[in-house]
Amino acid sequence: MSLHFVDTHCHFDFPPFAHHEAESLALAAAAGVRHIIVPAISAARFPAVLDLAHRFNGLYGALGLHPLWVAEHRDEHLTQLEQQLARRDPAIVAIGEIGLDLYMDTPQFTRQEALLDSQLQLAKHYDLPVILHSRRTHDKLAMHLRRHHLARTGVVHGFAGSYQQAKQFVDLGYKIGVGGTITYPRATKSRDVIARLPVDALLLETDAPDMPLNGWQGQPNRPERVAEVFWILCSLRPEAPPVLAEHILQNSMRLFMLPEA
Repeated sequence: MSLHFVDTHCHFDFPPFAHHEAESLALAAAAGVRHIIVPAISAARFPAVLDLAHRFNGLYGALGLHPLWVAEHRDEHLTQLEQQLARRDPAIVAIGEIGLDLYMDTPQFTRQEALLDSQLQLAKHYDLPVILHSRRTHDKLAMHLRRHHLARTGVVHGFAGSYQQAKQFVDLGYKIGVGGTITYPRATKSRDVIARLPVDALLLETDAPDMPLNGWQGQPNRPERVAEVFWILCSLRPEAPPVLAEHILQNSMRLFMLPEA
């Protein structure tokens, strides 16, 4: 059975992929991974992400200012982001990784919210979807998304909240990123949420090299392991594997407006 996947969230600009891109892409392709989206975490990473997206077929970039690096972000970085978006580069398919995080020691949350609002405004202006990070902030994030009402919406990546919180994002038109969390049998809440959501709301992701899958703890995550996430997802869902794979592939292609391989 030949199935095709999109890893909608892979930090391919970091080790172990940096300087080993061709080998890593070959491994991913052998597992059926057709496209990989690489989100930036800061303005300093924009050149690396752009370079990858321009050099390698099947790699696409997202540019954004990640909330975990809030202490580094400056107003001029928002200007740099807008300047890049104004070029309408087809290799840039989203704004991300952006969002909110209350898990850190000094969250500077008011600043996080201001950066998020500025980037949501850019997403609306440039008609791009967003790749969203949210830890302990689902309800606050949903409030910001309601306020901005993006036409292209986006994906809440690495989701680990309740069904009700997932449902509020889905009702706003957003997708839910399904990654390595569901490969852990003890993650009963996350597995139950993903089992209950409509299939049109699901995307696959790895967050590589982070979020290792069950059985791969202590090793860098990799984009080819999106196939393992998929097969665990199949064990939780009623759809036949080919039907589920095609649904999720089309969800990804439509949201990010990816070209057919």
